Amino acid sequence: MKFSVIVVCYNAGNKLRETVDSILEQTCGNYEILIKDGLSTDNSTANLPNSDKIQLYSCKDAGIYDAMNQAITRASGDYYIFLNCGDSFYHNDVLQKTTEIIAQQEETCKDKSKIYYGDTYDEVAQNIVSMNETITPFTCFRHIPCHQACFYAKELFAKRKYDLKYVIRADYEHFLWSYFKEKANPYHLGIVVANYEGGGFSETKENQRKDREEHKKITERYMSKKQLLEYRVFMALTLVPVRRFLSRQRYFSGIYNGVKKLFYRS
Repeated sequence: MKFSVIVVCYNAGNKLRETVDSILEQTCGNYEILIKDGLSTDNSTANLPNSDKIQLYSCKDAGIYDAMNQAITRASGDYYIFLNCGDSFYHNDVLQKTTEIIAQQEETCKDKSKIYYGDTYDEVAQNIVSMNETITPFTCFRHIPCHQACFYAKELFAKRKYDLKYVIRADYEHFLWSYFKEKANPYHLGIVVANYEGGGFSETKENQRKDREEHKKITERYMSKKQLLEYRVFMALTLVPVRRFLSRQRYFSGIYNGVKKLFYRS
């Protein structure tokens, strides 16, 4: 089993090296690192370590998802995972543990999963963020697994790459397509996969309105009107905006995520 770890970058400074070093520390050696650089001018790619695991190529792209699509065309792994510059693996045996869990799951389960996902460590809140053990349509509406904590079977991207008409949520749209159309049967690894830096492109204030617009379009594409009404009412009644705010505050997030973890696994 081979992993393709895809990192896209543009003037990432020292963060590119930090992310790559994290990958190179993995105890499982069956992986490749694909770095797609958008013609950086800050000399960040010159600071990369010398390793035959790394494939670096630089050319123009139309944004982060176009860069990911370009990298995918060069990937040779059985599973793909995407780490942004500044993110890292949570520990050095993430790929080894993932290999063992996937092998066991494929041996014991009839329905092969096409997406394996784990939890993340939120570096802003300084706490582990747990995901549902089971993905449901409501999970897809509310909060899918973090992109940096998902391992995607290569066949999902052989059929269809990221849809570039979505500037903020192309990864979200692809996950929903994989779940609803391709029956990806996501499987929870039960481990923390990645340190998530946060503060990315989709979290800037100027992109929040666009984010909401794309969420609406995507969910309307894959979910019925009845489902959407039920989910929106539920979220309004359970004060989701307040809970989301608390989950990102350092002094409240530990309690919040602890309760959430118990709820998910009860």
